[in-house]
Amino acid sequence: MSFTGQDDPFLQAQADVLSTLKTTRSLFSSYLRIRSLASSASSPELAQARSELESTVQDLSTDLQDLVDSVKAVEGDPFRYGLDIDEVGRRRKLVQNAGDEVESMRQELAKTVTSAQSKSQGMNGTLPPPSAFDPEETDGDDYGVFEQQRQVEMMHEQDEALDGVFRTVGTLRQQADEMGRELEEQGEMLEDADRLADRVGSKLQNGIKRVGWVIKNNEGMGAFDHSTSRLSD
Repeated sequence: MSFTGQDDPFLQAQADVLSTLKTTRSLFSSYLRIRSLASSASSPELAQARSELESTVQDLSTDLQDLVDSVKAVEGDPFRYGLDIDEVGRRRKLVQNAGDEVESMRQELAKTVTSAQSKSQGMNGTLPPPSAFDPEETDGDDYGVFEQQRQVEMMHEQDEALDGVFRTVGTLRQQADEMGRELEEQGEMLEDADRLADRVGSKLQNGIKRVGWVIKNNEGMGAFDHSTSRLSD
């Protein structure tokens, strides 16, 4: 059994991953731009950009899982599916690169949470300004503090959900590493088999030559004996 371009599950999963990855990159660039311009880590615009990015990353992790499954389906006997070791290695490398790119996004997303925590701790650890005790402005300030704390809590919840996604991506990368080691072992076994076949073939050729030499010598001796017997007659 061998795959054609239309029924190869990897090629279908690869198309999904590359498409989702393209969208994720665009959202990630937009997120970084908004973060650089935001005056606060609890900015609603920043929270929305982060939420959209996280949702797309979740879709990407699902597509990556399909990609890994398609590689694992053929890695045991790639030749059966019309694939060679180099092609399987290329597919594994694609999974690793996508996982690394998603990991770098996770690190950038974590920076926002750290920044929000620092600002929240700084807010709680300093004395309020004198205007905070103005009866006419207390309600507004309280609402601002409450809103900022609520945004920080939402970001914490989003980060916990995203951690689950990245744990999945980490598992995928680990599986890709394991596939790489197995492919290397298969490659070494194939090289050993080729060397053994070469040695056996060389010995077989030498054996055939020796048999041919013996046959020729026997034929020569037979002709010599026949001519000798005729002369004696």
